Formats: sequence, structure tokens, C-alpha cells
Amino acid sequence: MKRSEINRAIRDGLAFLRECRFLLPPFAVWTPEDWQRKGEECREIARCQLGWDITDFGRGKFREYGLLMFTIRNGTFEELKKENGKIYAEKILISEEDQITLTHFHYQKMEDIINRGGGDLSIQLWNSTPDEKLADTEVIVWIDGVRTRVPPAGSIVLKPGDSVCLPQRLYHKFWARKGTGKVLIGEVSRVNDDYVDNKFFEEAGRFPKIEEDEPPLHLLYDDYKKYYRYA
Repeated sequence: MKRSEINRAIRDGLAFLRECRFLLPPFAVWTPEDWQRKGEECREIARCQLGWDITDFGRGKFREYGLLMFTIRNGTFEELKKENGKIYAEKILISEEDQITLTHFHYQKMEDIINRGGGDLSIQLWNSTPDEKLADTEVIVWIDGVRTRVPPAGSIVLKPGDSVCLPQRLYHKFWARKGTGKVLIGEVSRVNDDYVDNKFFEEAGRFPKIEEDEPPLHLLYDDYKKYYRYA
């Protein structure tokens, strides 16, 4: 992806968040120069992968295949081992109309996906087989506490305010439904580590190779190691 495309996505995302009256923490708008002046007191932001994240799944067609995300809070896999560790995470995601997030599951992360506002969110579901293929079996999920049966490859639709709980190893693919507008998606989950915890059914790249055609507006969390000395 070009940095100019990433900057534009973040600008548009911030505008949509303001429209939805969803506020982010201060570091969401720190500049690269701000990060270069920060000290060790900000290390947890980098260590826990907090902040902006984007993917085009290696397709080079962000508008068709992609997702903009911001991790608000998170622990680490080390925290999962502690009796009183921080074992939870929260993200906010923005999906444009018909912008597909490819079929994937998570090995350890259980998550609630919440439609926080905007249009309708479609989620297609499959169980996984022991060899990580798509199973031809009925899927059972809980939508706002209500057990819901879904045929293999069937879809559910979350309207603003709706949510669904997705367990580990449940394949899912999602997008904002055409004609309803972009969707602000909340995610509340166990600890999140996108470097190791995603299994994509199709071939996909999680973190884009960036063409630096202009300076970063705000850093992605994958950028911290280039700009922040304590990352």
C-alpha cells in the first residue's frame, strides 16, 4: 500500500469516528515527531500493539479487500499466563460498503463483534475442520445472548447495536452491506496478537508492504519500531 492511501484512510476514519461520536485516546493523533520525543513511559503502547492498523490482505485493492482498525486496549500472551493478567482487548474497526475482510479464524482469541453504528454488517460463518478446512456443518453462535443456528457458509446480519460472540477456530468473513453505509465495528476479545493468531483460509498478507510516497500522518503500530526508540 502507498503511505498516501494509508493516510487518507486514517483521515476518513477519524472523520467517521467523529460523526459517530466515538472518541479515541490521545495517542491516536500523535505524529511521528511526537513519537520520536516520547520516553519509556509510553512503552506499553508499543508492547501491547495499541494504535492504528490497516490491511489490504496483500491484494493491493484496499477499497475491495481491506480493513482499518485501532486497538484501544490489549494485553499480551504473557499476561494470559498470569493469575491476574490483563487478558482482554478492545478494538474499533471501520468497514466500507462491500469492503471484504477475508475468511479467517483465530487460534486463541474469542471475540464479540459489535455493530457500533452506521450501516448493516454481514458476517459469513463456517466451522473449521481439524485440518483447518471449511466444515460442512451447522454453525451455532450467540447473537446478543440468543442462540442462533446458521447453515455452513450462511450469513448473519448485525444492525447497529447488535453483537455476536465468535469462539476460537470459527471461520468468519465480513463486510458492510451495500446500500447501508460504512460500519463502525467494535471488537471486545481476549488478548489480540495479529502477528501470530490469524489463520486465513485464502492466501492473504496481514501487514502491508508500504510504499513511502509521503510522510506518515499517524503511525501504524507496525511503524513504532522505526520511530520510537523504546519499541
